[in-house]
Amino acid sequence: MARIDELRLMTQVARMYYEQELRQPEIMKRLNLSQSTISRLLSRARESGIVRITVNVPSGTHPELEEALQERYRLKQCVVVESVDDEEQIIRELGEAAAFFVETTAGPGDVIGISSWSAALLAMVDAMHHGARGGARVLQILGGVGSPGAEVHATQLTRRLAHLLNGEATLLPAPGVVGSRKARDVLLEDRFVAEATRLFDQVTLALVGIGAVEPSRLLAESGNVFSKSELNTLGRHGAVGDICLHFFNEQGNPVATPLHDRVIGMSLEQLRRVGRVVGVAGGKRKTVAIKGALAGGWINILITDRNTAERLLKG
Repeated sequence: MARIDELRLMTQVARMYYEQELRQPEIMKRLNLSQSTISRLLSRARESGIVRITVNVPSGTHPELEEALQERYRLKQCVVVESVDDEEQIIRELGEAAAFFVETTAGPGDVIGISSWSAALLAMVDAMHHGARGGARVLQILGGVGSPGAEVHATQLTRRLAHLLNGEATLLPAPGVVGSRKARDVLLEDRFVAEATRLFDQVTLALVGIGAVEPSRLLAESGNVFSKSELNTLGRHGAVGDICLHFFNEQGNPVATPLHDRVIGMSLEQLRRVGRVVGVAGGKRKTVAIKGALAGGWINILITDRNTAERLLKG
């Protein structure tokens, strides 16, 4: 039990630090104490109950779910948004959260890789404000050539993000999926395609959607999809989802089929070497795919919704 004079000093230091908001060096001068003594007194004030620190969690935020997901799946960071049962609303909420993440964490030295065919990433760009921390290079990491309308979407997604960040855009002028490995190899020799793919190993922040085996409406309309029979083949091999059209199973292991050699985009192994890989996905339809991506370690930052977060923690 601390003596009354020590309790008095602990209380005095605690009031100066927490209530009067004085910095420790100022307290040192006023009380003629060393910084180590002040730190010790503040620690003892908390241990003895003189100081009790509480954090009031605002409605709509879910720090406990975020921390549980980070621990369970060894994530660097997790953002959980409030959930509804409407997929389009979830996409908007995820987009807004991803926009805030990029605005507050992207820096001038970043090379930001962005996947082409994600509704959540499109919502992210729609929610961003111009003049965010600028100077980053924005790189398209999955082929964006497809149907005319979809091709415009893919190129504008990359260019708009670069514009919003006051940065420079590098496009990948090729389809996401081609007819054969030989066709892919020919396109990879194109000067402009090669210029983009050479930058893959320089990406410092990757923004990716996580797809289910059944393609989203946006991806299906782009023409950058495998045929129904090819998707059935992937299903028979245990595929549950994809990142940049590279498929993996529920354990996160890549699904090895010849379809893999027809994709023009950043590979899963290249993504694994990126310091920050942000998966932006949510909703019941995507849950198994997100779990597979987490199990494989293909992403290290997750932005998702509350209901999906709860499902990921149940399994």
